[in-house]
Amino acid sequence: MNKEPEIIFEDKDILVCRKPAGVATQTKRLGQQDMESLLKNYRARKGEPPYIGVVHRLDQPVEGVMVFAKNQQAAAHLSKQVQDRVIGKYYYAVSVQELDPYYAEGVLEDYLVTNKKTNFTKVVDIDELKNQGKEIPKDAKYAKLEWKRVKTTKFNSLFHIKLHTGRQHQIRVQMANAGCPLVGDSKYGEGKAGEQLALCSYKLEFEHPTKKIPMEFEIQPLGKVFVEFFS
Repeated sequence: MNKEPEIIFEDKDILVCRKPAGVATQTKRLGQQDMESLLKNYRARKGEPPYIGVVHRLDQPVEGVMVFAKNQQAAAHLSKQVQDRVIGKYYYAVSVQELDPYYAEGVLEDYLVTNKKTNFTKVVDIDELKNQGKEIPKDAKYAKLEWKRVKTTKFNSLFHIKLHTGRQHQIRVQMANAGCPLVGDSKYGEGKAGEQLALCSYKLEFEHPTKKIPMEFEIQPLGKVFVEFFS
């Protein structure tokens, strides 16, 4: 990917842009472009200091709107918002399954454990472990999301998701655990390698780091699987 990043908003403190599916937010792999390096190069070409503060992340296969800091003060303020969970993160997801045919919306609350060696996250049943007298994994982390079914077609269902916590692969893992794996998810579902993951972070809400005013940015998903819902 050698094209210009798609900038949605920019001022002296922040950059808001669309991260394409397939591009990492930040990577240490040599020769692999990521949003951090793309934006640093973008600033350098404009004659600006090539500082980019990464304050939140999206998984590589996920498309979505992101905010980056252009200075350390803005980075600190935005990072605190992320830490305090006051940044609004909203997603669209598509599955071939109904999450719950009796309800149009609901909440998923789970505990997740990530194997760092395999980069795989799973749900652990805390209550079952307690009943069996087994030790609860120390690295089990609470995860919560709200879901709402937006539309169902002949083949797929579109869900609106509000994220309350930011765990690794959280939406993919929780949806799959609830019997509703996402289209194109080869890790937690039945998607094939190379197929685009049907997950888009379409809206982001936060407070501007210096102006202290609420900011909201929204995009429309570009993935093929979303076409039937957004055409």
